[in-house]
Amino acid sequence: MRIRRLYPTTLAAALAVAPLLAVPAGAQLKVPRPSPNAVVKQTIGITDLTVTYSRPGVKGRVIWGGLVPYDKPWRTGANEATTFTTTDEIHFGGKPLAAGTYSLLTIPGKDEWTVVLNGEKDLWGAYEYKPEKDVMRIKVAPVAAEAQEWMAFGFEDLTVNSANLVLRWEKLRLAIPIAVDVNTMVLANARTAVVAAKPDDWRTPYQAANFCFSSDVAMDEGKKWLDKSLAVEQTFQNLTLLAKWHMKAGRKQDAIATAEKAVTTGKASKDKIDTEATEKLLADWKAGK
Repeated sequence: MRIRRLYPTTLAAALAVAPLLAVPAGAQLKVPRPSPNAVVKQTIGITDLTVTYSRPGVKGRVIWGGLVPYDKPWRTGANEATTFTTTDEIHFGGKPLAAGTYSLLTIPGKDEWTVVLNGEKDLWGAYEYKPEKDVMRIKVAPVAAEAQEWMAFGFEDLTVNSANLVLRWEKLRLAIPIAVDVNTMVLANARTAVVAAKPDDWRTPYQAANFCFSSDVAMDEGKKWLDKSLAVEQTFQNLTLLAKWHMKAGRKQDAIATAEKAVTTGKASKDKIDTEATEKLLADWKAGK
């Protein structure tokens, strides 16, 4: 067998080609975007809200009336159009909005902005924007704010059933109010879950009753759910809730007796239940607090 010798020039050429041959076909170099991608999420009640966008920087430029012209649709970010997603029906800027994903565009003005939600969510910037696909438009007034180099969305002023979706960039803040009817949604889910609960399931009606008590909503319905839970099995959890229900109704002696039963039941449970909170509650009631 004849052995072929690789001369220096041939060897160098072979080594130079080798790395290229190792790169998979179609591979592309991945480089960072000048305006990085970002996602911000917030849950209100049981509703998930998500904004997906890209974050441009000021970089010494004139933003309002310059890089971002007045009175023209803006993608409200960079690269692809910004999107807003809600998993349930909400009120966006005071208007009802169905669950779904929407492109979020704005039309900035010197004193007032128009915020647009559009039904086409796969847009590149605002170039393919079609006003006839708008789902809603709302008017929002911007306010002066501390300097912000990188454009940012966030959920601020959070409550149990509302928040502001806030845009901050350069020295501007724009807040869009969002409201969620948490009680209505949870009660609807609770009704369905309680009906579907198995005969030996005390937890589901207990959880539904506990929501009613904690939120002070649909108390009559909640009490029926608590009674259903107790009829399945008397546990530390549902007995403690019953004690609180008695106390709220002004039946102090019933509340104390039921709390004592709850503590006894909890300590006898094989689940090693921590009864400390109920014991403290019981002591306060006995002391007249």
